[in-house]
Amino acid sequence: MLSIIVPCYNEEAALPLYYAELEKYLPQVGEYELILVDDGSADKTVEKAKELKAKDEHIVILSFSRNFGKEAAMLAGMTEAKGDYVVIMDADLQDPPKLLPEMLQIVQSGEYDSVATYRVDRKGEPPIRSFFARRFYKLINKMIDVEIVDGARDYRMMKRAMVEAILSMKEVNRFSKGIFAWVGFRTKYLEYENVERVAGETKWSFWKLFGYAIEGIVGFTTAPLRIATITGTLISGFGFLYMIYIALKALIFGDPVAGFPSLIVIITLLGGIQLLVLGVIGEYLAKTYVETKRRPSYIIKERL
Repeated sequence: MLSIIVPCYNEEAALPLYYAELEKYLPQVGEYELILVDDGSADKTVEKAKELKAKDEHIVILSFSRNFGKEAAMLAGMTEAKGDYVVIMDADLQDPPKLLPEMLQIVQSGEYDSVATYRVDRKGEPPIRSFFARRFYKLINKMIDVEIVDGARDYRMMKRAMVEAILSMKEVNRFSKGIFAWVGFRTKYLEYENVERVAGETKWSFWKLFGYAIEGIVGFTTAPLRIATITGTLISGFGFLYMIYIALKALIFGDPVAGFPSLIVIITLLGGIQLLVLGVIGEYLAKTYVETKRRPSYIIKERL
C-alpha cells in the first residue's frame, strides 16, 4: 500500500484542485491511503477535506489543535501512515502527481530505498529569494557531513524502513531535508521544471525561510560555534599584538596615545562581534532548552 501524506495549511482553494489532479493517477498506484494533515488552518480546509472524504473512503484526516508548522504535519503523517511506501507532497500542485507512478516503480524495483525530487530551475520565484536559497545550500553543504541537494523538495517517496528510521529521530526541532539526508539509504533524484502553485498564496515569507535556514544549520552542525571560537581567538591575538605596538610606539618615539575615533570604531566592532557570538550560543542554548522540555511536536484535535 502507498501512503500519500499531504500537509495542508489554508489550502481551501487548492485542495479540491489537487485531488482532481491526483485522482487521474491513483489507478496506477494500486492500494493507497491519502492522509490530509490540517495544520490548524484558519479557512475551510477541514470542511473541503471532509467533502473529499465523503467521496473517497481511502482518505484519512488529521486536524491539529493549532498551527504547528509543516515539519510537525509531515511527522504526524509519517507516524499515522500504514503503507509499505510513503510519499510526502504539497497540496498546491507544485509537487506534480504525475510523477507518482514513476516514483513507485523505482522504489518497487529494489534498487533504491527512496525517490526524491528537485527543481532544475526556480522559475516564478523572486530573484532575491532564489539567490539566498542557492547561497544557503552551498553554505550548509560545507558545514555538514551529508549533502542536501540544491532545489530538493520535501516531495519524496520512501520505503517503510526509511520512514521508521526517520521516526526514530525524536528531536522536536526538525529539519526534514537534513534528516532525509542524515538517515542515508539509497536515493534516486528525479528532476522537473518548477511549477507555480495552483491557488492560494505561499506560506513561506523571506523571514520564515531565513528562520528555517537557521534551524537547519543549528540542527545539523556545530560549525557556527567553532567559527565563533576561531574568530574570538584571532581577534584576541590581534588585540594583544596591537597593544604591544602602541606601547612600543609610545616608549620609543614618545608619541602620545591618541586615536579616539579609531578607539570608538574598534570598541563598536568588538561589541558587535561579541553580540553575534552570544547570539550564536543563544541559538544552540534555546534549541537545547526546547528539546529538554520534551513537548509533543503536535496535538491532534480530530482524527477521521
